Amino acid sequence: MGSNSSRISDLPKNEYLKKLSGTESVSENDPFWNQLLSFSFSAPTSSTELKLLEEATISVCRSLVENNPRTGNLGALIKVFLSRTKELKLSAECQNHIFIWQTHNALFIICCLLKVFICEMSEEELQLHFTYEEKPLGSYSSDSEDLLEELVCCLMQLITDIPLLDITYEISVEAISTMVVFLSCQLFHKEVLRQSISHKYLMRGRCLPYTSKLVKTLLYNFIRQEKPPPPGARVFPQPSDGGGLLYGLASGVANNSPFPSSIPHAFQINFNSLYTALCEQQTSDQATLLLYTLLHQNSNIRTYMLARTDMENLVLPILEILYHVEERNSHHVYMALIILLILTEDDGFNRSIHEVILKNITWYSERVLTEISLGSLLILVVIRTIQYNMTRTRDKYLHTNCLAALANMSAQFRSLHQYAAQRIISLFSLLSKKHNKVLEQATQSLRGSLSSNDVPLPDYAQDLNVIEEVIRMMLEIINSCLTNSLHHNPNLVYALLYKRDLFEQFQTHPSFQDIMQNIDLVITFFSSRLLQAGAELSVERVLEIIKQGVVALPKDRLKKFPELKFKYVEEEQPEEFFIPYVWSLVYNSAAGLYWNPQDIQLFTMDSD
Repeated sequence: MGSNSSRISDLPKNEYLKKLSGTESVSENDPFWNQLLSFSFSAPTSSTELKLLEEATISVCRSLVENNPRTGNLGALIKVFLSRTKELKLSAECQNHIFIWQTHNALFIICCLLKVFICEMSEEELQLHFTYEEKPLGSYSSDSEDLLEELVCCLMQLITDIPLLDITYEISVEAISTMVVFLSCQLFHKEVLRQSISHKYLMRGRCLPYTSKLVKTLLYNFIRQEKPPPPGARVFPQPSDGGGLLYGLASGVANNSPFPSSIPHAFQINFNSLYTALCEQQTSDQATLLLYTLLHQNSNIRTYMLARTDMENLVLPILEILYHVEERNSHHVYMALIILLILTEDDGFNRSIHEVILKNITWYSERVLTEISLGSLLILVVIRTIQYNMTRTRDKYLHTNCLAALANMSAQFRSLHQYAAQRIISLFSLLSKKHNKVLEQATQSLRGSLSSNDVPLPDYAQDLNVIEEVIRMMLEIINSCLTNSLHHNPNLVYALLYKRDLFEQFQTHPSFQDIMQNIDLVITFFSSRLLQAGAELSVERVLEIIKQGVVALPKDRLKKFPELKFKYVEEEQPEEFFIPYVWSLVYNSAAGLYWNPQDIQLFTMDSD
């Protein structure tokens, strides 16, 4: 580094880096800093290059770790950077490329150093390195200004206050990358850090006033999706990747529980632009996680979204995530499903989705859907998710949320597509077969254990209980539709009658006897009317008889059950799920950052 261009292979021998990390103290006013920061180093643009950069500079970084307690050079570098940022906004207005270029280079070096420091030492040791000054061997000033806190505040100011222009784009990206690095202490701990240094600075002290503004700025970056400026407009020969503007958002909003609580009412933002961006970006885990956070934490945004007349633009991408469940990671599927559950808590949503008619859903391949309501499509996709889970992952949590979403919708089912009605009954059929199979296995196991005087194995009993819980839920969903919107759903009645034999075995079952009363009444009533109409009835004639019979059905004989309503509630310690998830996204998606996989403790991962 220095006034000449540098290659990665040259860095371990670079005289300026050697001086920075050496045993000699360098004053913050020394001309050395202008020489150090006047490099046109080609910033890495891939994980391979980033890995090479870290390997090439690790000796320099470790040398600084060893010598900084005596030299205080890290603090001097930070002070040089901080002094320059005070004039950065003016420099951007004056198009002072050289000043911005050197300030960016200072931040780039700080980011590289900070990443190694955080990886190799405790937070207490890290804070000490930011308080060391040029003093006798091993001493430090306890009342010295906290440079680390000042650096964090400065980064937040850079992100929020510096306008995002061609000339400032790279330093904005670098500021977000450095902020992510500052938060990355969590990566090197298996347990969730609840009282980390990041919490200390972001929730108290000088940085607190910037927290809300930071979230707002990152949301605007997400909305705008700014592309890197063209080469001719850049300050640097080889810019770093601009992905940090997006991935910094995922880290900042979801990694630290201070942040979501600052979203709800702290600032105003253009909800329409945010809604549009969210609809367009749902193919990524980050955007789905952001949508979940906003819906769950922000009542204003949730109310706004539920009032939209174009909810299909948001719901369809979520359904497509669930439809391609085998191609998505489990966390992404969970987030998509929970979003649906939150939406189905609203009766207005549950009514309106049956009024939106869709044409030719090309990604739904099981059957050609030339015309279907959004509500029926939602039912189809959720049922498909349940069936996939039954045969593959067998995740009870996934089952529960799928069924809860269907239950929330059930009283508002309207004009169900014939295929959606069939799939509801087909799912019940699948559950019935599984129930019978497990029951038979349990019986055989019991007989075998009794004959050998052994205690019966509990596994089958547990499986049977789980299946019966799901069957009970499905019966409640069907019953809810029949008692609340029977006259709107002749196709469901048709599907019930077509498969009425399925329900006979559950009429006297103690777990289902009460809920079966209504279903049995409906089946018996309409079966009788079809019998009176004669044999060899066409589908159209059967549906006509059902529609006519709805008027004559004695609804007072239908037993009333409590309304099916389920509300999403986070676990007691949601950070145990969200923090590893968020950092896995940052690790895998932040193109401008690299961490050695062998150093990661928070989650397991592949070395490549």
